[in-house]
Amino acid sequence: MNYNDKFSEDTGSFFRSPVREIFKKVDLNAIYSFAGGYPSADTFPLEEIRAAMSEVIDKYGGKAFQYGATQGVPELREAVARRCGTEPSMVQITSSSQQGIDVCTRILVDPGDVVLTSEPSYLGALQSFRSYRADVRGISHSSDIDVYRRNVEEAAMSAVREGKRVKFLYIIPDFQNPSGETLTLEERKMLIRIAEDHDFLIVEDAPYRELRYSGETVESMYSLAPDRVIHLGSFSKIFAPGFRLGWILAHPEILDQIYVCKQSLDLCPPVFDQYVAAEFLDSGRLDANLRKTIDLYREKRDLMLSLLEETMPGNVVWTRPEGGLFLFLTMPEGFDAVKFYDKALSAGVAYVAGEFFYPQRNVKNTMRLNFSFMDRERMNAGIRLLAALLKEELCAE
Repeated sequence: MNYNDKFSEDTGSFFRSPVREIFKKVDLNAIYSFAGGYPSADTFPLEEIRAAMSEVIDKYGGKAFQYGATQGVPELREAVARRCGTEPSMVQITSSSQQGIDVCTRILVDPGDVVLTSEPSYLGALQSFRSYRADVRGISHSSDIDVYRRNVEEAAMSAVREGKRVKFLYIIPDFQNPSGETLTLEERKMLIRIAEDHDFLIVEDAPYRELRYSGETVESMYSLAPDRVIHLGSFSKIFAPGFRLGWILAHPEILDQIYVCKQSLDLCPPVFDQYVAAEFLDSGRLDANLRKTIDLYREKRDLMLSLLEETMPGNVVWTRPEGGLFLFLTMPEGFDAVKFYDKALSAGVAYVAGEFFYPQRNVKNTMRLNFSFMDRERMNAGIRLLAALLKEELCAE
């Protein structure tokens, strides 16, 4: 049977994640993998999770395994609201932060509508935007705020000149994926002013916000403009990704549309997982474990930075993140990280080519490295191997 004429037009906008393709084909334990955004399994508090699960069963019985409210169980919504300094009515629990991205796009974007995003940007978000046939336009960041402002304004005005609607700006202001960079308070305020001037929303994706290892915390964009900003949070990086839980903070009118939309998606987030997460939050276990996680990841970040300084060719540069899970390497012009990938993987080391994080995929000479997943010994060996391969490749060019 020929299935091609059975699929919807939307499927033509789908594209495969190169990260997921790596996981599908390769045993991560058999290579040095800097490719995924995996947390370290050492951060999963197994004994505390086991205890919390027993407490949830004792406390809620069969209710913990029943269907729940689409908005999320009240206990978790209240716990998230306390943590974020808002009201439970402003909180929607999601089945992962990725669902938060997808459901926001689903309720806001019609085919052809413009979504602005940083360049580079999170691959999973680009997949979601494209699946709804959005016109995705990247905005280059600049340390010169006047240049950055002009880039954003020009992108918005260009869409208007073409008769298109800008629906929202998608941004990861804290320890961005893939670059690891953080927006200053001035930059956040500038983006909000432009969104107000051109009347579009901002989707603030903040899965790494609590993973800060140095520097000072910057106010969230949601706290600066709660009527203009939709804030996405996640338990995946601060607790455990296997629970598949996140949250959305937004104006009640937006949350109402999300509520109706989610009824057709998953009915409700996983109830037992929500009760366990609520128990972790209220008991203080999450914060206690998060402090250990931050200490571990700070050491790993510092180790990777020192290894890069020691081993990498002099014409390779990288970001120095204050938190999160990633940093971004830039090789000389003319280097193709996609073509180089097969050579690296054959030698036993994996990364993600930066090209996949650009909406127009026209930047070849970058790669993203994750520092949270591998232990120190394997990170040491993996970076040294990658550096040796890069030196060989760059000298041959």
